[in-house]
Parts: sequence; C-alpha cells; structure tokens
Amino acid sequence: MKRIFALSFLFSFIVIWTSCEQRGILVEWISTTEAETWKAHQDLFVTDKSDSLYDVEICPEQSLQEIDGFGACFNELGWKALSLLSKKDRNTILAELFQPGKGLNFNIARMPVGANDFSLNWYSYDETKGDFALKDFNIDNDEKTLIPFIQGAKQLNPNLKIWASPWSPPTWMKYNKHYACRPDPKVNDLKGNPNTDLEGTNMFVQEDKYMEAYARYFGKFIDAYADRGIRIYCVAPQNEFNSCQNFPSCTWTIAGLTRFVGRFLGPEMARRNVSIMLGTVERPDARALEAMLNDSLAKKYITNAGFQWAGKGALPKIYTGYPYLRLYQTEQECGDGRNDWKGAVHSWELMLHYLSNGCNVYDYWNIALEKGGISRWGWAQNSLVVVNPQTKTYEYTFEFYLMKHFSHYVLPGAVRLQTFGYDNLLAFKNTNGSVIVVVSNLTGSDKPLKIKIGSKIIQANLKANSFNTIRI
Repeated sequence: MKRIFALSFLFSFIVIWTSCEQRGILVEWISTTEAETWKAHQDLFVTDKSDSLYDVEICPEQSLQEIDGFGACFNELGWKALSLLSKKDRNTILAELFQPGKGLNFNIARMPVGANDFSLNWYSYDETKGDFALKDFNIDNDEKTLIPFIQGAKQLNPNLKIWASPWSPPTWMKYNKHYACRPDPKVNDLKGNPNTDLEGTNMFVQEDKYMEAYARYFGKFIDAYADRGIRIYCVAPQNEFNSCQNFPSCTWTIAGLTRFVGRFLGPEMARRNVSIMLGTVERPDARALEAMLNDSLAKKYITNAGFQWAGKGALPKIYTGYPYLRLYQTEQECGDGRNDWKGAVHSWELMLHYLSNGCNVYDYWNIALEKGGISRWGWAQNSLVVVNPQTKTYEYTFEFYLMKHFSHYVLPGAVRLQTFGYDNLLAFKNTNGSVIVVVSNLTGSDKPLKIKIGSKIIQANLKANSFNTIRI
C-alpha cells in the first residue's frame, strides 16, 4: 500500500511538473502555518484558459516601486544572545540571515549611533561635559558588541548596506542632561535629576555650537566605522523625534530638526557622501514632515524617509507627494516577547501596508534575543531568533519565516507589480524575470485561489491560517 501511494505521489508530481514545462512555466510554492513552517508543495494546477474565472490578476507589465532590500537592526542585546551559543551555531544563524541565496538574503540593515533601548546599558561616544572639540570621542564600547556583529554579517555579504540613527545625543548636549526623556526611577539612576521634557519640545540644546559639535559627532562616527571596514551610507538625525521615553530618547521639533539638518548635519554628511533620512517618523501627521521636505536648505540633503509605528499613517501621502524619496520601513513593531502566531499575523499586516504604500526597504527590528526578549529598560519584544540561555540552544520564530517568505525570493532591484482582486497578496518581478507572489490566507479554513498572470491561471489551495510564496 505504501509503495502504491509513493508511486502515485511521484506520478502526480511528474504530471504537474511536465504540464508546467509544456506551458513554458515553472512554479515553486512554499507555505508556513502555525503547525508547519516552510513546507514545499507540488499540488499547483496551471491552465492556459485566461478567460476562466479568477480571484486575482497580476499585471507583469505594470510596475510600481523598486525594492532595494530587506534587513533588521544590529543591537547589543542581539549580540549578547548569539554569544551564548557555540561558534558553529552562531555562524549558522548569521549565514541564514545574511549569506546571499541561502536564507533571508538580508542586504540592508540598521544600527544605533550610541545606545538604544536594546543596548546593554546607556553610553554615548563622548560623555565628557563641554567637549565641543570631541577630544574624548571613541567607539571603544562597540568593539565588543556591534562591530563584531556587523563584521560577522559582512564576511558573509560584503555588499551589506548599513544605515544608522541615534536614540540620544551625549547627555551634555541636552537640556535635561539625561539620556532619557522621561526618567523612570524604577529603571533609571536619576541622581536627583527628574527633568521631563515632552513631545513638541526641543530637548537638544538649540545653540549653534552644540549643533555644530553634534554634526561632527556624526562625522567622527562615520569615520571610525569606516576605519573598521564598515561603511555607513545613510543616517537619520533622530530615532522617533516625537517620542518621550524612559530609555535613550530625545525629542525635537520639526523646526529644530530642520535647522540641524539644513545647516549642520547635511553639509557634514555631504563631505562623506552619506545621505540623510527624514526620520525616523513615528507619528501619522505628514504635514509636519512636508515642512522639512520643503525647506530650501534641508531638502537638498534628504534622499530617504523612514517610518515606523504610527508613522505608517503618514506614509501614503509622502509616497504620492514626494516620488523621488526612497521610503523605508525602519523598525517593525516589536511585539511582546512571546513570538507567537498572533504576532506573526500582525507582522504580515504591517508588511502588506508598508510595501503596498511604496516602501523600497523593509527592516525588521531585533535579530536575536534571549528567551522572553526583555530590554535593558524592561520591555519584552519579539525577535527573529530566540536563544535559550539555560540550554544554549536557539530557534527561529514565525516572524523569521514570514520575513523569509519575502526576502528569500524578492531580490534587490525587483519591482512591485500592480494587482487586482484578492487583497491579502503582494506580487513582485525580479530582474531575472521571475514573478514572486506572497499571499496569506488568514481564515480558519483552506481557500482555493486562482491567480491570473498573462495568459496563465495558477490555482493553489491555500492552507488555513497560512503565509505562502509562489515563484513563477
């Protein structure tokens, strides 16, 4: 009985593959469900009856935005988690993430300038009060964490592109002289300094000598990393410039940020051929962003715009109004440390929104964390890789596989294609001519889906609660 079943399965596979060959089309189909990740299927059905009924039409000749790539963020706690593993396991994970053609194919990644909320602790590159000459500037802290993390990735992909943003300037450059905007006595050592500035204010000291020194601080960061073989091609002046947090943060007004970019940071970065990103944007009001994009000085230096969290609400207007900008999803919403299927479904909804609204780059947030995903400041978050500190083992999360459904197949230079019909779907065309369809079925039952591409109709029976990639 087993032999008959095996022969029957083999025969069906040959028939399907041959029929695809006869029609001049080869198809690959991978699915992920909560019960089974990254499963290959052979039960696609292809016909030439283009006049038949179908659920969605993909238009190979109607291209939308170009895709520059996918990635995540290099954080100190990520390196700490990976360092708990054997060298062999760590190298296996890095290869899955960054080696071209192997796993996720990450090619564009983010890093912090100094400490962020997933650092081991607070630090900046110069905490000497009043050091406007930046004589004490150094990146010694990063030699133990971020630099080996990035260098390990670049050994696998020398073309990996890195962009960077600060969460907080050095404390002496801020009015409240504290790395946090909203100090919390439970997690911060306040030392008698309870100053709390809020959204809509400039926490950074608005004097020319501070702005000039801070621009050179960025420049010295770029130069120091270049000395270690790591080129930073783009910087954002501030992570979430509206958000007053109990971890490293710094609020800016649009006027303050525009002045800093136009008069100080822009010229300093231009001397190094480093572009500037508007952002990172975490509020839905596009009008505030337009003030900077229309400023005669600042707009000369801004080539990219980056959005995260509620900033996704501002994305559509910037996409349609400023077509010359490269648009980034800069930090996927972080989850709650459970890394469950529900979180992956929300991540799918985010990817659908950002990529449907013109993003050229999609960056996940934490690459790896210890089980539970707790930050230095007490926030549990998700990651692509979870490390068990007791057993020194690791596992890939559902969001790892969701990212892989895109980044393994949608290659740099691909374009998103216009589609009509079923809307839980995105389609792309690679430079080699292959068409990639990423589609979900988030219902509780299997769903037959007929996809029309040119003169062909491809039918797949999507599993209940599944993510799927079909390569044509």
